This record gives sequence, structure tokens and C-alpha cells, in this order.
Amino acid sequence: MPKKMLSRFALLSTPAIMLLAAIAFAAYASPDLAQAGKGTVPVFGYQVVNTYPHSSEAFTQGLVYDDGLLYEGTGLYGQSTLRRVQLQTGGVLGERHLNSSLFGEGIALYKDRIVQLTWQSGLGLVYGKENMTEIGSFRYQTEGWGITSNGSRLIMSDGTDILHILDPESFAEVGRLSVKADGKSLQGLNELEFVKGQIYANIWPTNWIAIISPESGAVLGKIDLSGILPQKDLQGRRVDVLNGIAYDAKEDRLFVTGKLWPRLFQIRVVPKEA
Repeated sequence: MPKKMLSRFALLSTPAIMLLAAIAFAAYASPDLAQAGKGTVPVFGYQVVNTYPHSSEAFTQGLVYDDGLLYEGTGLYGQSTLRRVQLQTGGVLGERHLNSSLFGEGIALYKDRIVQLTWQSGLGLVYGKENMTEIGSFRYQTEGWGITSNGSRLIMSDGTDILHILDPESFAEVGRLSVKADGKSLQGLNELEFVKGQIYANIWPTNWIAIISPESGAVLGKIDLSGILPQKDLQGRRVDVLNGIAYDAKEDRLFVTGKLWPRLFQIRVVPKEA
């Protein structure tokens, strides 16, 4: 079943059905990364450093940190937005609504611009960062899932094992990376973040993040975020999968959240105990 079809089903279901759906998701997809490279790819866990409020109405598709603020792209038809968010409170300081025909996806910062993908429309949107006014658009041939920047190029995912390298001025594709864990293709690459020279990718629809070499596409490590959302936050709530990675390079802080999650976490990546 397609990614967003499952998500929309979850939104219309009771909490009990949603929990069963989440279990089904994990049973279906988690072994792809959990088992890939077993014994050869380093496995990491996490320590929660800080916890912040996050809007439980935000269907998080993209997340970046810049100069004390979070920028967040959200999805769902008729509900997709680009928003500027205060880290400490989770309060929305500014917001742009996408056309109801568009399903918002990942976002990236490049210089003074914000780039936002859409899911199946083949349309990327470009905004001025200062006031989030739309200043341009571009086209691509695949689905749009996640996007990030390494400072000179944009890196885009489409839900497969392929990462597309884009020129940030023309948005033309200038290269591709095939992502593999121990020689096996890794599907489900979703939200992306460039962290200390490596690509971090949420693997849909799991609690795993892959650490990917931007040169070879090889999976250099994998982070297991199972259990990060407390059980009490699942009770009577509609929550979807882990999605959203943001990095504060100045303070070396890593943030993660999920679709419709009431919390955002600052985490420290640590070796996972056997």
C-alpha cells in the first residue's frame, strides 16, 4: 500500500486500529535496515538530552534548524504548510499554506531560500527565508519525499533507494546515489538531513535512521530510535511514523520528531548496547 495511503488510513482510524497499523508497518519494513549489514554496519542507540513541545496537528514531512528557529514542512491534502516554529515552545511564528491540490513533503535551506517538495505533483516550491514568500518553483520527474543541502548541492529522496543530486540554482539533476547497506539496496529513504558531512535519512515507515556516505551511498551506520515516544503519548492520540531530522551545526544538537507527535526530542547518538 502506498506511503500516504497508509497515512491517510491511519488518520481516519481509531487509536487501537492505528496502533495495530503501526505494528504492521514495523513488521513489514523494519527488518530491511535492522537486518541489513548485520554484524558489519555499526548500530547506534540514543540518549534524550531535551524534550520540547511539538504540534500534534503537524504531519511532519521536513524539518530544519536555523539561527534559533525550526522550519517545518507538513503534509496532507488541504493541510500542507511551511511554518516557522519556536523551538522552546513549539509555537508557530509564521505559516504558509500550500494549495489544497498539493501534498507537502520535505524541506531544505539553501542560502536565503527554503525549498519544499510535494509528493506526487512533480512540483518543488522555493521561498524567501526571511518572510516565507514564494519566489519560484521547479519540476522533477519522480515523487518528492525528503530533501537536504550539503552547502553546494541539494540531495533529494523519492522513497526508493536512490538519492538525486540537484543543482541548487537550476534544480537540474546532476548526479545520483544508490544507497546500499552491506551491498543490498535500502528502500524507503524519506526525510533527509546533512549532519557532519554525512546524510541522515528516516527509513519509512520505521523507527530507524540510516547514516549514509554522500560519496558512495554506502550505509555507514544505523540508529534505532525505538521507544523514543513515551507510551503515554500513544494513548488516545493519532500519531504516525517517526519523521523529521534537524541539526544545529553551531551547537552540535540533533533533533528528531514524527508525524503528529506531541514532542520533539534533542538526542545524542550513542553505541547501542548488545
